[in-house]
Amino acid sequence: MEKGKNFVLGVFDDEDVLVHGVHDIRKDGVKIKEVFTPFPVHGLDAALGYKPSNLPIAAFLFGMTGTCLGLTMMIGMMGYDWPMDIGGKPYVPLPDFIPITFEATVLFASLGMVGTFLAICGLGPWNNKPFMFDARSTDDKFVMVVDLDKNKMDQSQISNILRSHGASEVNFKSLT
Repeated sequence: MEKGKNFVLGVFDDEDVLVHGVHDIRKDGVKIKEVFTPFPVHGLDAALGYKPSNLPIAAFLFGMTGTCLGLTMMIGMMGYDWPMDIGGKPYVPLPDFIPITFEATVLFASLGMVGTFLAICGLGPWNNKPFMFDARSTDDKFVMVVDLDKNKMDQSQISNILRSHGASEVNFKSLT
């Protein structure tokens, strides 16, 4: 977080009031920085205007990489490096490779998705700890953060809008 920023925090008690409030507050022209919730809230991403994630595309690409590498490994080992004649069976029995190919696909897709998620979200040991606006957002409250520098309204107008759309309390936070 940048120092010298001012925020208005709207604290909500109910997730339904929060989702409807986000939608209505954005209609009123307030730019919301972020919403912190103790658990995932259905419909909040759409209300905030977030686009769908590209993580499934990354999962598919990593899975295809795992499939290709698994098949290449087994065909290379069984067909070229160590061809064995076992009971007259072919050197490259593709149906026998299905379980290992499946496992390689799942392994690469899962590890690739985790790595991609950590990189996209900036989560890792190389980043600073995230700033917590209100500790109750990890327990039972829903906190909407509005950056005053990115809005044309002043603190009192934004506070009134937040209260009129269901915020149980409104706080001011300054990062110094």
